[in-house]
Amino acid sequence: MKIGDTLYFDHQATTPVEARVLAAMQPYFADAFGNPHSADHRLGWQSARAVEDGAARVAKLIGADADEVVFTSGATESNNLALLGLGRRAAGGARRRLLVSTIEHKCVLAASRALHAQCGYRVESLPVAADGRLALSTLAEALDDDVLLVSIIAVNNEIGTIQDIAGISKLLKERGVLFHCDAAQGPCALDLCTTATQVDLLSLSAHKMYGPKGVGALFIRRDLQDRIEPLVYGGGQQNNLRSGTVPTPLCVGMGMAADILSDTQAGEERAALRRRCARFVAGLRRLPWPLKVNGPSASERHPGNANVCFTGFSAYDVLGALQPRLAASTGSACTSGIPELSHVLRAIGLSAEDADASIRFSVGRFTTDADVDEAVELVGEALRRLSEAR
Repeated sequence: MKIGDTLYFDHQATTPVEARVLAAMQPYFADAFGNPHSADHRLGWQSARAVEDGAARVAKLIGADADEVVFTSGATESNNLALLGLGRRAAGGARRRLLVSTIEHKCVLAASRALHAQCGYRVESLPVAADGRLALSTLAEALDDDVLLVSIIAVNNEIGTIQDIAGISKLLKERGVLFHCDAAQGPCALDLCTTATQVDLLSLSAHKMYGPKGVGALFIRRDLQDRIEPLVYGGGQQNNLRSGTVPTPLCVGMGMAADILSDTQAGEERAALRRRCARFVAGLRRLPWPLKVNGPSASERHPGNANVCFTGFSAYDVLGALQPRLAASTGSACTSGIPELSHVLRAIGLSAEDADASIRFSVGRFTTDADVDEAVELVGEALRRLSEAR
């Protein structure tokens, strides 16, 4: 898709708000503006019903019930509530270990470190293979009766690796270990309709699934909710798990975005993403410069993800040469502006030079074949100019 004269190839950083989502939200910015927690009048009831409907739609996306969905400000808050909320309430118990993979989102890694510093938990990193996959044997060897929680990202935000959530779930259930899954990138990559039966806690973000920024959700298994310590205290909203007035328009928007991705055509959309991404990579391979795609095979990665290493170039130079015609990124938008190598690329074995030469391109719902072909031409032009300037 084009925004003005700029081709947008950064859908894993954020997605545009879908027109149907925007239309569903609009009334709750205007006449239907009541506080959903105002229980004494019609406008409050109207907003409360809208929030409940949004929660039900998010729940349907993952196979949960509406009362197991807690709205948050986004996946970062959801991940923090899951880890810190569980860890702080369980502090002092017999289970003193937390297991996370080496390619988790930075907010999961930071929350884990906080639990170590504040509560004395022992945090262990699980290595992954060159394709980013966590071997079940690696997980099995690390499990013991002192493990409280395992947190594994469903779909990696940089290299697109899709983990074996069902296999991980089976292992953890056999050992009585709780399972948190950061699924922020999941809705556009996978059918999540049974995921709530496989995990205990699951994080989502609306703006990764064509919904609005500023809202996310945490699925908390119903019988686990009394074991979560809130991060925010106040009026006891959302079953005392997250106090504060929920943003009705954003909850409605997230619900509509989830509803669209629950549709039977979502599978066709993922297949179209995979075809366009393959077309893009094939076009890049025809350019006269060596490159390699980081991460797993196409069948085991986010269908819209292509993390490409342009050997011998600097990713920052390439991205600079592409401006303002093509928008892509070096990795997670949460670390933009921080001059450091991707911990994900280093974890899968890339050298510092190759990590520094890697760019994440991600196509989306509104990307066309013409967009893909133009993007390949723009990359070729940028590489040519940089080569001639050497």
